Amino acid sequence: MRKSANIAVGKKPSVNKKKVIHTLKRVLAHWELYLLLLPGLIYIFIFSYVPMYGVQIAFKNFRPSLGIWGSEWVGFKHFLRFFAFPDFWPYIRNTFLISFYGICTFPCAVIFALMLNELRNEKFKKTVQMITYAPHFISTVVVCGMVLLFLNTSYGLFNNVRAFFDLEPIKWLEEKAYFRSMYIISGIWSGLGWGTIIYLAALAGVSPELIEAARIDGANRFDIIRYVNIPTILPTIIIMFIMNCGSILSVGFEKIFLLQNSFNLSVSQVLSTYTYNIGLINAQYSYSSAIGLFNTLVNISLLIIVNMIVKKVSDVSLW
Repeated sequence: MRKSANIAVGKKPSVNKKKVIHTLKRVLAHWELYLLLLPGLIYIFIFSYVPMYGVQIAFKNFRPSLGIWGSEWVGFKHFLRFFAFPDFWPYIRNTFLISFYGICTFPCAVIFALMLNELRNEKFKKTVQMITYAPHFISTVVVCGMVLLFLNTSYGLFNNVRAFFDLEPIKWLEEKAYFRSMYIISGIWSGLGWGTIIYLAALAGVSPELIEAARIDGANRFDIIRYVNIPTILPTIIIMFIMNCGSILSVGFEKIFLLQNSFNLSVSQVLSTYTYNIGLINAQYSYSSAIGLFNTLVNISLLIIVNMIVKKVSDVSLW
């Protein structure tokens, strides 16, 4: 028994060794491809993993003169301070609502990709693609400047159109009720075309034989979209939806900050802008790091929960 047990135990290193040797042979056989991956891996390691060293600032009373290791450890003091902050829930609500409205626009890119895929005139299709993709390459600062110009109360385009029809001008930038709509609609305009690229790539993988078989069975174009195209790209749609849900509290800072003013502050103050004011303006580094870490943990938790729910419903998930 002991001898057989020793033999059984002794087999494991040999099996693992064979796997290691086999993996090394595959790497050496395709070393050029792995060499191309190296710059990307180095970039991710330097800018994504090395900064994790500074996460401990959230648990310390950080002083630049003392450094990270020399600063006093205070545990969850900054987290408790944030939870007790009077505007904690309003800022969470503002961040969540803006992100939630953004997720609600998620189907726009899918619908637009399905529409583009049905175009038969290639020249017109490419023209539409170029026009809709172009706003993605415009700087956020320029986009916000355009929004401010178009919505200006005195000389903005929309108010000039209203004046042409003898309608009273609307103070778009001063009414907090318009801020979220202004943010979301401008986001759709600037990101719709670029967001369709993934779905168009997925639609390119739809089998022509499957489409032809559907046509022979009497399916029209709408039936092909419903029963062939959408089921084919559904895994891609689900993956993108899960990733969007995982960033529900990560509202972009630049656009919010540029469109923010004293009139809409009650609905436009989100976690990212509050962290900027606390961390960079007031130099409360530990407190702002605690807020950022809290934001990250919430996003990770939501990502895991949504992934589990979707996996049970559709058997498609990130892992």
